[in-house]
This record gives sequence, structure tokens and C-alpha cells, in this order.
Amino acid sequence: MGNEKKIEMPSYRDPHLLPYSFAKANSILIGEDDNGYTLCMGPDANRNMIPEVLRVFGSIEEIKEFSAEEYGEILSTIYSTRNLQDDIDTSTEEKQDEDLDSILEGVERSADLLGGDDDAPVIRLLNSLLSESVRSGASDIHLEPFEDSVKIRIRIDGVLTELASLSPKLAPYLVSRIKVMARLDIAEKRTPQDGRLSLTLGGKAYDVRVSTLPIRYGERVVMRLLDTDSAKIKLSDLGIDSKTLKRLHGALAEPNGIILVTGPTGSGKTTTLYAALTYLNDQSRNIMTVEDPVEYALPGISQTQVNSKVGMTFASGLRSILRQDPDVVMVGEIRDMETAEMAVQASLTGHLVLSTVHTNSAVSAITRLVDMGIERYLLASSVNAILAQRLVRKLCNNCKTEIEPTEAFLAQMNVDIENAKMACRPVGCVDCKNTGYRGRTAIYELITVTDDFRVLIQEGASEQKMAALAFMNNSTMADNGRELILSGITTIEEVMRVSKLKDSSDAGL
Repeated sequence: MGNEKKIEMPSYRDPHLLPYSFAKANSILIGEDDNGYTLCMGPDANRNMIPEVLRVFGSIEEIKEFSAEEYGEILSTIYSTRNLQDDIDTSTEEKQDEDLDSILEGVERSADLLGGDDDAPVIRLLNSLLSESVRSGASDIHLEPFEDSVKIRIRIDGVLTELASLSPKLAPYLVSRIKVMARLDIAEKRTPQDGRLSLTLGGKAYDVRVSTLPIRYGERVVMRLLDTDSAKIKLSDLGIDSKTLKRLHGALAEPNGIILVTGPTGSGKTTTLYAALTYLNDQSRNIMTVEDPVEYALPGISQTQVNSKVGMTFASGLRSILRQDPDVVMVGEIRDMETAEMAVQASLTGHLVLSTVHTNSAVSAITRLVDMGIERYLLASSVNAILAQRLVRKLCNNCKTEIEPTEAFLAQMNVDIENAKMACRPVGCVDCKNTGYRGRTAIYELITVTDDFRVLIQEGASEQKMAALAFMNNSTMADNGRELILSGITTIEEVMRVSKLKDSSDAGL
């Protein structure tokens, strides 16, 4: 959601002119385009190897030098562009009675996908699928077996798109390979399993959460790709407007109380909580978490994972954490009365508690906690702030086109034509894979619990009355969404998809 650094990259026809292991070890790679050969070097390039490279390739049209970060990204991008269809065709043509043990032999849990020497077709196919997914910026990979095919779909910017359709005979081989990598039981096909694995692509580390589920035609697998660099994101990088960010900083500065983040699954709540913990982590506080699961490792913060099999729930984990002299506690989710009661008691005894609740708006978090059985007077005393958020896709900067605002659009946005000239629509190009969108940002609404708001909580006021007070001088998610639309960052359809704007069917888009 922050600013992306764009590196000018050579566009090579053949990314395999030099072996990946050589290019990585010597910080030298060669590519061929319409103008001839280009030699690219990193800061640690082994210049003694340049004469040998020149001897093999002859004349070099251009030499380019890059920083370590730039060279690593170029190396990762260029060598992950293996022709996916070739791997699919090769794997389909292989004998289906091939010994599964020989296919799975030699698997390393954290092997670099681009540096492997094992060319077993299923292994190469899976590596290629993972590489293509990472290169496309996917957050999830879905492997779905059906009667006549196995579909591979990836989720990019919150939307699923089909990556490949394979022979159904390949499904058990792919599932078994994934299970071995994730240290799951390959013999157990009747019950769901969860695991995780680590992989590197061009030197960049990724954590992958793996979930399997038995369905009619085999086992369905979903892999969530977690970029370890995402754990380093700051609150200022989340796209929160300056006024709301200042209010959130004020809530985080409180020594005790509860701060809640609300929204549906996949709305970026965990990223926001991790950014808040990073903001608080100045080494003067004891910060502890209980999560399900631990998605990213945060340096300097003690993180505990829920394990229901041994009785380690959110409530029991929180109870144990409170004996560890914490200053700040993060509970992954408040989902039952016991956890809610523990969070309230922790806040009332001098701890700052951060957590999430699955509700549609910030105000409805109060109603949800009351429904769980928490007394209103306790909520009024303990809750400091509630942040609601949603993720919307951003328009591709390369192809978006300004619109001519219609009267219906202006009425929908509640602005005049002068303030709507930046509004744009999606077009589609190579950069955004013809979707018209590239990347995501968030829209927010924040309630800071004032004395007047505490009175409404205690009195059992309606959500409408609480919202009227909370947003009297502050923006809602819909307001935040309108600002992004009128700034040409997203579209009315995207905001309509996640928040309650009026019907845009007559908005002329």
C-alpha cells in the first residue's frame, strides 16, 4: 500500500543464457534483446569472470551496473519467467505410473526455487507455478481438483484469476509434493491439514501457509504467500489520511485500554496491527502477542501461537501472557466471551490491548461485544478506539483514463464538476494484465471514544446515534472512498464493493 519503487529492467527474450547459480554467485547475468547482448552487474560482481563471459558470448552491446537491491530484483524477475506452458505440457506428457517417491526425492524445505537442479516434471511444474504467482504479486494460490481437470487459480489484489488448467491425473502428484514441502502427512487424505513452509525466490524470502481440504475429487489446497518484508511496514505507509493517522497515534499513546481493528477476512487487519506494534516497539515496552497463526516474525516482540489441540486458546494464552509482565498485548481475534472478558480485564489493570473483531463497521464492534456478554459499563471504561477498514484495488497508473463526469456521478459523489475532474476509469494494459487495476490501498474510519461517546455506550444508545456522534467531524469509510475516487486512485465500483455508497447503476460509468 506504500509507494512502489520502479526499476528499469532489461526486457530479455531468453532469461537462461547463464545458469542461475552462476548469476547469483558472481552477480553477473547476460540477457539478449533485439539490440544484442547486455551484461548486468551487481556491486559484488566477480569481475574476473567477465573475460570468460565475453569469450563465450562475444561482443556485448551494453554494460549496466545496479545496486544490490536492484540486482536482486532483476535476478528474481528475469529468472522466474520460465515458460509456464512448457512445464505444463512436459508434465502432462510424463508417464502417469512414475514412482511418486522418485518425484518427491530430494525435497528441501527452504530450497531456492530458481537454483534447484532437480528437473523432475512435477517439481519443475510446481516451482514454476510458485514463481509465476510470486512474480504476479499473488497473495494466495488455489489448487482445485475437478472431474476433468485440476484448476490453478491465484488471487491478485483480492480477485481470483485462473493461472492454469491441468490434467486431473496430476492432482495427487502436486498435492503430495506440497504436503512433503509443508511437512504434512501425505498418507492422510480424509481430514483437513494445516502447515507452513519457507521458500526463497531470487534470494527473497517468503513464508507460505498451506491448508488442505478433502473434497469430492481429491484434496483442495490453498497456499497463502506471505512476503516477510511486509512485516516491516509502517503506519504511515498504510494510506491512512493525516488527520486519522494523528488520532490513531493519540490512541496508541494511551498507557492502557483497548484498540480494536474491524473488518472482514482479507481486509488487512493483521497488517495494520503489526504496523501498530512496530510503531510501539521502542524497546521500552514488553510487547507480547497471541495469534492464530503467527503470520510474520516481529523482531523484539514475543509472539505465541494458538494451538487448540493442547488447549492453547486465545483466552488461555492471554491469561498466561498477563503473568509475563506485559505493557502491550495483541490478541489476534476476540471471538468469544471468555477472550473478550480477559481483554477487558487486561485493559482495566493497566495494559494496552490491541485486537480484531469481525464486524461491518466501527460502531457495530460495540454491539458485537455486548452480544458476547460484556457489560456496557465495562466497555465504556475500557475501549479507547475502533478502526474499521477495507481494501480497494488501485487503478493502474499506466492505462487509467479520466472520465467525463455525468450528473448522476456528481450527485453520487456530492461534488460539483470542478472537483470531479480527476476521476478515472480502468482500461487495461500489459502492466496490469488487462484488469485496469494494479495494487491495493485501504479506506478507513476511526472512532476515538470520547467522554460523550462513553455515555452513549453506557446508555445503550443505537448504532445510528453513536455513529452520528462519532462521525460528526470525522470521515467515514464512504467519505474516505469518495476522496480516493475523486483523486483518480480507485473507482466507484471498487468502493461500492466494500462500503455502503448509494447505488451507482445510474452513475454513468
